[in-house]
Amino acid sequence: MNFTPTELGASIIFAIAVLHTFCTSYFESLAKKSPKHSGLWHLLGEVEIVFGFWAAILIIFMWLANDLAVAKDYANHRNFTEPLFVFAIMVVAGSKPILAIAGQILHGLSKMAQTVLRSKQAPTLYFLILSITPLLGSLITEPAAMTLAAFLLRDLVYRHKCSNALLYGTLGVLFVNISIGGTLTNFAAPPVLMVASTWGWSSGFMFANFGLESCIAIFINAMLATVIFHRQLVEPESKTAQSKMPVTTTFIHLLFLAGIVGFAHDPVIFMWLLLFFIGYTTAYPKHQSPLILREALLVGFFLAGLVVLGGLQGWWLQPILENMSPTAVFYGSLALTAITDNAALTYLGSLVSGTSPEFKLALVGGAVAGGGLTVIANAPNPAGIAILRTHFPNAAVSAGYLLLAALPPTLVTILVYRLM
Repeated sequence: MNFTPTELGASIIFAIAVLHTFCTSYFESLAKKSPKHSGLWHLLGEVEIVFGFWAAILIIFMWLANDLAVAKDYANHRNFTEPLFVFAIMVVAGSKPILAIAGQILHGLSKMAQTVLRSKQAPTLYFLILSITPLLGSLITEPAAMTLAAFLLRDLVYRHKCSNALLYGTLGVLFVNISIGGTLTNFAAPPVLMVASTWGWSSGFMFANFGLESCIAIFINAMLATVIFHRQLVEPESKTAQSKMPVTTTFIHLLFLAGIVGFAHDPVIFMWLLLFFIGYTTAYPKHQSPLILREALLVGFFLAGLVVLGGLQGWWLQPILENMSPTAVFYGSLALTAITDNAALTYLGSLVSGTSPEFKLALVGGAVAGGGLTVIANAPNPAGIAILRTHFPNAAVSAGYLLLAALPPTLVTILVYRLM
């Protein structure tokens, strides 16, 4: 492996950042023990801050190791389209009318299933949120699906007193299902998006190679979680007093959502649409709720930091991928996804020349299968954390518990992907 001192330093900083993600609960405990500096410890205890913080350290390191011009040039040549898109789609997908129509559709499906199966509403709704919503990610993109599912699960599950098993078990299944739920098309999942144009993968190709397998794995994971946790679920309260959402308001919100998804590769246009959306919600506040600007900004900051840190990891990632067989690539990319963003991983894999079709499918399959193992494994994961984190002990999600919770649905996904 050939590397420069700057690349080596960047990888050391990246390793520290990954380690930091596993220590956020420790910083939250420090905040309680040291009130004088609690603000600093709380800041370092927020997982969304981690990569943005260490990205700043990297830029300072590059400045000191080289000069300011080199650091500025590196930062200016990073592509921040994905962080900006996730920020925009989170704000719109988390708005009250979008959540209302998504909830109405799932409640309607839940009532139909109740009639047929004679089951309780909470388990049925829980199953539908963990199965149908991730599949919507193939149409409205994974970040939007994650935002919808996290809000719906917050109201159904997380607002009630939950055991740690339910807290982390639900989150693990959600992360894994969202990661594989966007593979039915070629534009919705970040790791697929990074290679689709380079390798000429169409939505038809994605559906033929991943569609059936992803659907089966998602339904198995959702069903197993429902069977395990159905006794702990609390029946949702009836919302008879809820005001009816005007059709016009819902339609306008859906137009903004469709516009941002449609121009996902054009940051100037989708940010322009987002600003108009914020203006619209301000002008017509009656059927709105506060926009999740803070949460979306934190997630965007996290992903932007990952873009900065990940840009200098190719010196060790690419040689590893080049020397692997397709089977080894599948498991290797699955393992590497846990410590680096799966979109960055597939992008680096797309730079390897002369790869076989089996290599390409294995690389993407492993990357999406491992997308739920850690917060940094898949771009939409920080969005789910931002929405649900306050309902976890000390308002911090343990990286170790998340890894343990995501292993069973990940194993199910591996079995389905490898056997079919």
